[in-house]
Amino acid sequence: MKIGPDGKPEIREFGNVKKSRFGPEVTEKRDPLIDIIETDREVQIVAELPGVDKENIKLHGTEHKLTISVDAAQHKYFKEIELPAEINVKKAKTKYKNGVLEVKLPKTAEENGSEGEPINIE
Repeated sequence: MKIGPDGKPEIREFGNVKKSRFGPEVTEKRDPLIDIIETDREVQIVAELPGVDKENIKLHGTEHKLTISVDAAQHKYFKEIELPAEINVKKAKTKYKNGVLEVKLPKTAEENGSEGEPINIE
């Protein structure tokens, strides 16, 4: 849970049960818990992906969006994150240790309309 811009708490969903018009919907892929930390120079994403091997994590980024997906035999995660600022995907830095993925995305003022870039995990 975090506080939104209006000062009210925002409750984030976790897991694989989503709300829909027709009641709860269970999906095969889970939403990982994430935190978004924005500074003057970068946007940092911290995602909890317990039980996942680094090789099974796929990251894809555009100037305004980051997608995290895991499609392993025992663990499936998917999260598409709207970023609070325009970022430079080519200069992304990542780290994965003990089930925690950290992605540091430097902010940019460039607008080049790219289709996005895959991001390698160190």
